[in-house]
Amino acid sequence: MMVQQARSLSQDDLRKRGPGFLAYIRKYWFLYMLVLPGFIFMAVFDYGPMYGIQLAFKKYSPKAGVWNSQWIGLGNFERMVGDPNFIRAFRNTIIINLYNLLFGFTFNVFLALMLSELRLKKYKSVMQTCVYLPYFLSWVIFSGLVQVFLESPGTGDSGGLVNQLIVAAGGEPVDFLKRPEMFRSILVITNIIKTSGYSTIVYLAAISGIDPALYESAAIDGANRGNAIVHITFPRILPSVVIMLILQLSGLFLSNFDQVYNLYNNYVLSTGDVLSTYIYRISLGGGGTDFELSTAMNLIMNVMGLIVVGITNRYVSKLDVQGIF
Repeated sequence: MMVQQARSLSQDDLRKRGPGFLAYIRKYWFLYMLVLPGFIFMAVFDYGPMYGIQLAFKKYSPKAGVWNSQWIGLGNFERMVGDPNFIRAFRNTIIINLYNLLFGFTFNVFLALMLSELRLKKYKSVMQTCVYLPYFLSWVIFSGLVQVFLESPGTGDSGGLVNQLIVAAGGEPVDFLKRPEMFRSILVITNIIKTSGYSTIVYLAAISGIDPALYESAAIDGANRGNAIVHITFPRILPSVVIMLILQLSGLFLSNFDQVYNLYNNYVLSTGDVLSTYIYRISLGGGGTDFELSTAMNLIMNVMGLIVVGITNRYVSKLDVQGIF
């Protein structure tokens, strides 16, 4: 009798818990098969190469290989901290990313709000196309266009369009891409022009999901368009703004290699050399083979970025806004 009662209780528990894991897999096997290729790709190409992280703690020898190279602990990190070129690249990376965050991020939100307020459909479509188009150009092409526009006058030519306008206005031509004090501004402005289209798509998609009845009710109560933006539009897109902010903060210690590499030169290294270009020079470019130092730099920068994301995500959760995890 007791055995039968225990058996019935166990069966009741199983029914309450639902089907077992294997039964669940058998039932939805097709969905798992769809996920499987992506999971294998991520395991092989994302997680598999992570074994190379150990290079940050070793003195790499091509003959010995990654696994058998000499273990030196934190020696590479000590070299990194004592390298003035690393300190310079780290400082430039932080400053440029903070400028992008302060000016680029806020501009993207403002641009999306302004585009959403356009009422002429044809004009709105033209403006959106102009904003989106640079995003689909590679940095190689876009940087070439920037260099053409900012080109300084040479022998037998009048320079780029910007310098032609300066000369026409009675000013002296400026060699923009060789002025260290101007290079960071050029990076920030070109980044805004090229990437603002992607961010505005995200914000405009969030704006399109707002109930029009809210605007109608606000208009009846006497609210103007400015009040509607402040009290209806922006609060409704705040979750999307927060997600984009967290994603941008994740790259606070990283840098856009394609942009900087195609625009900088030896004249602007003091303000334009960033971590990605410096790591490239010491590991691959310029004949450098310091793979262990570059690995240590990449590791510490990504760990710091993860910490910033975790802190930011925890902070926004206290503001009753859902983060990324």
